[in-house]
Amino acid sequence: MDSPALDAVTGEIRSGFITGLVGPDGAGKTTLLRLIAGLLVPGSGTLTTLGSDPSREAAAIHREIGYMPQKFGLYEDLSVLENLTLHADLRNVTGAERVASFARLLAFTDLQRFSGRFAGKLSGGMKQKLGLACALLGKPRLLLLDEPGVGVDPISRKELRNMVGRLVDEGIAVVWSTAYLEEAELCGTTLVLNEGKLIFSGAPDVMTAPLAGRCWHLKNPAGNKRRLLAQALSHPAVSDGTIQGRHLRLTFRANSPLLPPDFPPAALGAPPATEWAPVAARFEDAFIDRMGGGPGGESVLARHVRAIPSAGEVVIEADQLTKKFGEFAATDAVTFQVRRGEVYGLLGPNGAGKSTTFKMMCGLLKPSSGRATVVGLDLRRSAGRARQKLGYMAQKFSLYGSLTVRRNLEFFSGIYGLTGSQRRSKTATMAEIFHLGPLLEVKTDSLSLGFKQRLALACAVMHEPDILFLDEPTSGVDPVTRREFWTHINGLVERGVTVMVTTHFMDEAEYCDRIGLVFRGQLIAAGTPDELKALTATDDNPDPTMEDAFIALIQGREEA
Repeated sequence: MDSPALDAVTGEIRSGFITGLVGPDGAGKTTLLRLIAGLLVPGSGTLTTLGSDPSREAAAIHREIGYMPQKFGLYEDLSVLENLTLHADLRNVTGAERVASFARLLAFTDLQRFSGRFAGKLSGGMKQKLGLACALLGKPRLLLLDEPGVGVDPISRKELRNMVGRLVDEGIAVVWSTAYLEEAELCGTTLVLNEGKLIFSGAPDVMTAPLAGRCWHLKNPAGNKRRLLAQALSHPAVSDGTIQGRHLRLTFRANSPLLPPDFPPAALGAPPATEWAPVAARFEDAFIDRMGGGPGGESVLARHVRAIPSAGEVVIEADQLTKKFGEFAATDAVTFQVRRGEVYGLLGPNGAGKSTTFKMMCGLLKPSSGRATVVGLDLRRSAGRARQKLGYMAQKFSLYGSLTVRRNLEFFSGIYGLTGSQRRSKTATMAEIFHLGPLLEVKTDSLSLGFKQRLALACAVMHEPDILFLDEPTSGVDPVTRREFWTHINGLVERGVTVMVTTHFMDEAEYCDRIGLVFRGQLIAAGTPDELKALTATDDNPDPTMEDAFIALIQGREEA
């Protein structure tokens, strides 16, 4: 018997708060939102929305509810204004009310300048703003937002949070579904789901309180931080850990007999003189702790990949790389180098040119001018040979949804030249590593997002590439799955694989050895995560986060 999508969930949503609906992929967040909106009927239990039973009185509450679905639910071949007009027709917003609503919402979302642009041509952040504007037609009393921050850069996420915060001040009740736990930390209250069950209800600081004294920085550890993190995560006292610039951030288990500063750093493989510094617990720390901890530090994938000798040579190079579409320069004279065994992060707002750069570096898009080389091969002349050396995981899920998991694995292994017993062996190995065995005969379209991303990574690494291009590989997946991905990435890098990655998670950017920041097609800053943070340090904020640095550098360029 299949498990229920929601299992005896009890909770309440109040006006004057943003209620964070938090949980991993497949936890039941979208199901709960659809039940609240009257789009689904509960199997048992009772539900009241704005004083009415949504399963029996849906028509009575639909005018009072604004619903922004998880997937972009607007019409990409209609303009911003045409999408607003369509939704106004559906919600019976007419006459003077329509004119006033359009003026108010276009000003509120700062989309007035783009009212004639097709929705499909908007950046990710602007699409979300348009979705929010359409959901606000008719002045709803309850606003349901299903993962509005997925795939959106930090600046746009901050703008969305500020806009929703103003709505709450006006008395609207808001439910914000999210897998970004820094967003949940900003909510007034939270409902945390896992496998359809409610595992916590209350304010974020109540969730983090049990972790007091258990979150620490291991400061400036000497040697290889990736290797040290893997060793730390293998220790039974440590439940979770990440790289944060020069430091490791570690969470210790509640039952650990010894905690820092008394815990000896040498037990984790660090020099005995390494210092500890306490850090405040985050909502993400508390969430992973309730899930039983992270996935550990050892990558099973890395064990199945050949080691690549490294002499620190340059293996990826962009030289004045430019791509124009008509008069528009998506990438404008971008130059950088990546050495073997590095993780190089390409960061930037939505529409900055990151994915265009990626496609040129993979030989999927021809540059208008400039040069892209991979392992010494010019991608203009030797794209086919170069592609055999690299793996590519696209920003949007790019596998075949109508094929089963097994057929996708077999197809991509064939593309990369694997045949016969080698092909069968790799398919079985990838299924085991990424926990795809029970899903081999399932069509890919029906997989959860987390398993789709696992399958996409499996297909990208089947042929053991020298170089791995990952375009937002963890967008929308839960923190535990993100940890799993970075365990694999760090393990591959330890084997000599070179990784180039884009991400909107600024804590993930901390894993990068170096970062290139792209804005409006140009590379505007480059360096290690700590070097970029140092560029934006001020007297008021002497120790900026990576997100602070990202926003400051982009806004500084806009104002220049």
